Amino acid sequence: MLANQPLADRLRPRNLDEFSGQEHLVGKNAVLRRVIESGNLPSFILWGPPGVGKTTLAWIIANSLKRPFFHLSAVHSGVKDVRETIEKAKKQQFFNQPNPILFIDEIHRFNKSQQDSLLSSVEQGVITLIGATTENPSFEVISPLLSRCQVYVMNPLNEEELTLLLNKALKKDIYLAKFDIEIRENEALLRISGGDVRKLYNALELVVSSEADESGSEKLIIDNAKVLRHVQKNLAIYDKSGEQHYDIISAFIKSMRGSDPNAAVYWLARMVEGGEDPKFIARRMLILAAEDIGLANPNALLLAQSCFDAINVIGWPESRIILSETAVYLATSPKSNASYMAIENAQAIVREKGDLSVPLHIRNAPTKLMKDLGYHKGYKYAHDFEGNFTQDHFLPEEINGTKFYEPGLNPKEEEIRKRMKGLWKDIYDYE
Repeated sequence: MLANQPLADRLRPRNLDEFSGQEHLVGKNAVLRRVIESGNLPSFILWGPPGVGKTTLAWIIANSLKRPFFHLSAVHSGVKDVRETIEKAKKQQFFNQPNPILFIDEIHRFNKSQQDSLLSSVEQGVITLIGATTENPSFEVISPLLSRCQVYVMNPLNEEELTLLLNKALKKDIYLAKFDIEIRENEALLRISGGDVRKLYNALELVVSSEADESGSEKLIIDNAKVLRHVQKNLAIYDKSGEQHYDIISAFIKSMRGSDPNAAVYWLARMVEGGEDPKFIARRMLILAAEDIGLANPNALLLAQSCFDAINVIGWPESRIILSETAVYLATSPKSNASYMAIENAQAIVREKGDLSVPLHIRNAPTKLMKDLGYHKGYKYAHDFEGNFTQDHFLPEEINGTKFYEPGLNPKEEEIRKRMKGLWKDIYDYE
């Protein structure tokens, strides 16, 4: 009934004016838009979650600048494919013409030798490289290649942008426009999308198709219950490069956070069977160890780091055992997000108050002038006092006494609370 071509492809924007989101990059006078309009395009990497338009943006750039465009997927391509594509690019070089664009999707999946094969062509200007990655390029892209590329961060689309795209799909898509569709509730569609336009369009198309088949009518009413019923029924298979990639890792993280080792191992098994990158899994466990366990069990972060190091030494498939041990340990550890909330609270104050002055007595004073201005004057060196502690003021005067870190309710942090209460009873309220 609906077209074989997915809705996301049918509605793919053709130019920057049709492109939705990423105003910080391609909006009026934004950094990447200025680069594109100048025509002097450097090699760069687009870093962001799935479905935010990385591939589309690369295609629009090539089309706008009228450059030959070559597209490789790091999942399916090797060194031979890279070299063959570069040879094709060389043959399309003409006197005084801009070099072709080579777009590599999921560039983080290229190993070192595959990335090395790009270096000379990028450096010599044979191609302009545009890489797309969902992973932090600092970890996944080799330093020589990263140093030759700009990195632009792409964000998940917000609720307003997704709603506009929903309305656009209903009005402009030739197939959806055949139906009289009323979206009475859109919360489930937006939540399922997670800021991913492709997931939003896939869910919308699935619900419309299912409702049309069931009702046999052109008048379709979509609400949250119908969305959840149709979408959940059809999303049962894990695909590391597809729709459920982030849903499964989310379930894995939430299971460990919720102290359920059985669920954690199940979701881990789903990823292992699906061929997920073990470094991706290990990196997420490192984050969880700091964010959700923290000082309730400081060894959790050490074990998670050891796990990340070990899987790079051991390799696959034995690494799954190390991942399992770490997942069970993290799931069964006591939990605390106190350290995470401490930096969140501190950042909120920084955004609210701006750059407050560093108190004079704790400033660095390497020169005579700085000492004459009072820098470092009155500083109390902790080790000169009993117990290696004396009360002093280390925060800017405007926020003196503000408590950002609140110890969690667990044995380890109860010890910290007791110590802090004894040390800071006249300044911080550690009750």
